[in-house]
Amino acid sequence: MYLLTFAAFQLPLGVLLDRYGPRRVVGTLMCFAAAGALVFALARDLGTLALGRALIGLGVSAGLMGAIKAFSLWFPARLATVNGIYMAFGGLGSLCATAPAEWLADAYGWRAMFFMLAAASLAAAALVVLVVPERTQPAAGQTLRSQVAVFRAVFSSVVFWRVALPYVIGQSIYTALQGLWLGPWLYDVGGQDRSSVANYLLVSALGYVFGSAFFGVVSDRLSRMVVYKVGLSISLVMLVLIAARVQTGLAAILALYAFSGISSALCYAILTPLFPPEVTGRMSTASNMLMFGLSFALQWGIGAVLKLYPVVDGHYSPTGYTVAFATLAAAQLAAISWLLPMKSGSGSHLRRETRS
Repeated sequence: MYLLTFAAFQLPLGVLLDRYGPRRVVGTLMCFAAAGALVFALARDLGTLALGRALIGLGVSAGLMGAIKAFSLWFPARLATVNGIYMAFGGLGSLCATAPAEWLADAYGWRAMFFMLAAASLAAAALVVLVVPERTQPAAGQTLRSQVAVFRAVFSSVVFWRVALPYVIGQSIYTALQGLWLGPWLYDVGGQDRSSVANYLLVSALGYVFGSAFFGVVSDRLSRMVVYKVGLSISLVMLVLIAARVQTGLAAILALYAFSGISSALCYAILTPLFPPEVTGRMSTASNMLMFGLSFALQWGIGAVLKLYPVVDGHYSPTGYTVAFATLAAAQLAAISWLLPMKSGSGSHLRRETRS
């Protein structure tokens, strides 16, 4: 429900960000996140739990896209750096969802944890509204029809797909694993106990945090396209090792997979200069919609593959994990192979096409 509502709102979000700006849109949506956490904390049945998760997904749907829109207006020359630093702070959320969340839930209960999330979301909404400066939006005077028409130019661009597809596939795989299937894999394949699983997930989240800052800063000093390709290639190698059930140096493999995998977010910094400022919100949310939609499909798909193999004593088959993860690695390899021949600066014509 979280991923579905998150993905479903991305295209309307792009129009809202370009029309009304990140301050008003993000501030308003964070109130929905607060309401969703409150509903989840008070839920007594599955339907209410699902509603709470859906509201949280809607509420945080502008968390990254609103920032990227703001940074494209305020820091265009340092876009990869500020995006990377921002995503490093955002990665603290993944970090907090591992061992710290387990400790908090054990100490106070999961309902109390979601009450805290509701209060934190409301505080974030207030800070955005009160602190973030207003900025005149280049697309404020456009008609709704002309704003929606931009999506046609984005989705019909081969350059958009060549750059965005490795991000969509790579980040979807990481989201599906870190958000759901890496924990069971550590139980079923690695034979880890609950505490060790939380610690491994913490290591992976730390890799994500440091990788966000590293690739953002480095890519503003070197070729973004080269850094993008190298990072994606390293993450693919680590995914192959995970699919092969390699246990030696597992913590390092998981950390390096997350560290290098976040290089896929350079997709935004590469694509943004190819589009005029008034459409960057729609361009970013178009790729984000694809990523979260695929994340939902992969979370379900991995489970479907695992159920094709015998479940013994509540544990999924290691062979099922290998087949599922190897299939994902093959898809990522195909996307990277399409990207590799592409040179920096390709697609500059998109700026003229989408503006017209």
